[in-house]
Amino acid sequence: MSLRMLPSTVRFAALYLVALLAGHLTVLGEPGAMPVIWPATAVAAVWLVDRFDSRWRWVDAGVLGVLTTLALVATGMRAEVACVHGAAAVLGALIFAFAAPRVLPGVWAAGSDPERRGRPLATLADLLRVLLVATAAALGAALVGGLGEQLVTGDDVLARTAIWLVRDVVSVLVFGPAARRLRDLPGARPAWPEAVIAYALSAAAYYYVFSVNERLPIGFVLLAITVWVALRLPTVLVIGHVMAFGTAAAVFTVHGQGPYASIEASTRGTQTLIVQLYVGVLALVGLALAFSRDERTALIERLRASEHEATEKAGLMTTIVNSMTEGLAILDQHGRLVLRNPAAGRLLGSTSTVAGGTTLGSDYGFFRPDGTPLADADMPYHRALAGADVEPMDVLVRNAAVPEGRIVRFNVARLASPGGPQHVVVVFHDVTADRRHRDELMSFAGVVAHDLLNPLTTIEGWAEVLETELAGYRPAERVARIQRAAARMRTFLNGLLAYTAARDGKLMPTTINLQLMLTDIANSRYDQAESSGAPPPAFAFGQLDAVEADPVLTRQLLENLIDHALRSVPPGVPPQISAAAQPAPNGMLRIDILDNGRGIPPGMRQAIFTNFHRAEGHGGPGLELAVCKRIVERHGGTIEAVANPYGTGTRMTFTLPAGRSAYARTLENQWQHRPQTGAAASNRG
Repeated sequence: MSLRMLPSTVRFAALYLVALLAGHLTVLGEPGAMPVIWPATAVAAVWLVDRFDSRWRWVDAGVLGVLTTLALVATGMRAEVACVHGAAAVLGALIFAFAAPRVLPGVWAAGSDPERRGRPLATLADLLRVLLVATAAALGAALVGGLGEQLVTGDDVLARTAIWLVRDVVSVLVFGPAARRLRDLPGARPAWPEAVIAYALSAAAYYYVFSVNERLPIGFVLLAITVWVALRLPTVLVIGHVMAFGTAAAVFTVHGQGPYASIEASTRGTQTLIVQLYVGVLALVGLALAFSRDERTALIERLRASEHEATEKAGLMTTIVNSMTEGLAILDQHGRLVLRNPAAGRLLGSTSTVAGGTTLGSDYGFFRPDGTPLADADMPYHRALAGADVEPMDVLVRNAAVPEGRIVRFNVARLASPGGPQHVVVVFHDVTADRRHRDELMSFAGVVAHDLLNPLTTIEGWAEVLETELAGYRPAERVARIQRAAARMRTFLNGLLAYTAARDGKLMPTTINLQLMLTDIANSRYDQAESSGAPPPAFAFGQLDAVEADPVLTRQLLENLIDHALRSVPPGVPPQISAAAQPAPNGMLRIDILDNGRGIPPGMRQAIFTNFHRAEGHGGPGLELAVCKRIVERHGGTIEAVANPYGTGTRMTFTLPAGRSAYARTLENQWQHRPQTGAAASNRG
């Protein structure tokens, strides 16, 4: 045995001997009777739990058994019966030491290191698990001890086995928590005046019930004092109260005093069992109430800490939101303002921080950037509440607070709230200066493009003259380079002019039969392919309803999209273009144009609609799709590019106002009953 282990074993052995002697003092009747209080069971359990991971644990178990046997023999018990009791004590302690660290992880842990001993009992779940472990250990010890004693003495020891079981369970309940609480919480500061009053009143009540008026069976009223102590005093003092006055009840009964001493001497076993049950109930009531109060207190502290933390974070978040230069607003499912910061009020023409449930609608003076009115249903947050994916949208705000007008960009996102009401958050950004600067640049570019067309025409004319005069000579190849560069320059200038027209030109909407317009464009592209010897494109048109739009801009939109689709097809592959339409929310018509080209990488599907973007492999000066986006937006629609869901290529999807006039319906009926001729008819077949 190592010197390091020796002090721990000696300390536990000395404490165990004291517990044995103290328990022997509570024996009712003859020396061989069962004691009422047996703290040795709790000491033995804690001893082997503490030493269970040591390689000397079996030595400790042996010392425990020898001490139990010798102590019981010294008190007058027969040696063979004392050996049975010693073996039972060792078995019960081993069962507890094996089960406690597993059933109560973090509460009772093996090892002499103080850092590994875990926390004390603190919850009702801990108390229940201790009760289960103590019952299992006591049951094992009682069965071995009872059967062994019956084999040695030949007497029926069923009643003694029951007393043994209850005694050991009560011992662990009363003295087990004390082994941790009294050691881990030596510095607890209770309300000392109330503690002194409670202990003094308890002493007086126990003295009265067990000594002054012992014939009156009113011991149950003492539980009320235990309830008071458990609800008011710190848990360490509750444990001390249960230990002190539970032991006092047993001592009074041992000396023939109290309501339980009136049981006849012939039924000493019953008397012992009743006293033990009283002490057990006392311990369960006191510990259960104390632990539940501790849990409630801990929960309240956590809630208070969480509330304090949430309050601090909310204050910090409010400060951050109110100091933002961008506007921020939160709207409920009905489009009513829940909250907005001061910047949002300034941008929208109001100064209040909270809108008090008002609706963010047309009364604020919302228009499209070209000045046309913007209906509430077309606002991006309404579309987001309807479940649509909304891109950032520029809105002209003009009201009494902002008479000169301001362009505000709306960035909208839905707030995830599963099972609850839907909300959207809107971030406002003033883009007036940016748009003015951009518009000035584009206007300047349009003027420059128009002015450059005349000298470009001169260059193209003289290049044609030079080509004619140098025909057959080597320098003619250099003239061809001039002509190709001039052609690229003309395409670029025409694109600038088209974008300027799409941006600044006055809209003249009318009812347009998309079927007729797309058929005409398809026939022209079929003729171009036939004249150049390229593979003829195949067009397939589905249901195409009429739209209400500017016919010039709509034709430019469709031609640009079809030309982009044709250019994206790899060389040698016959182009296949299809188009169809279907109704969309808010009175719009959704048109899909699909191709079998190379497709557009996911990271570029938004960038292709920006000014001067040139996608690799798609050619073009980078303005055709920007013109398309501008035309669609001027009509109040949206445009996007996604992968073709039916194969390779791209699906261009855009929306335009649906045709509303009777003329539009007439055109549709005429088209449906019209015989199909020409290239489009053959392609549809």
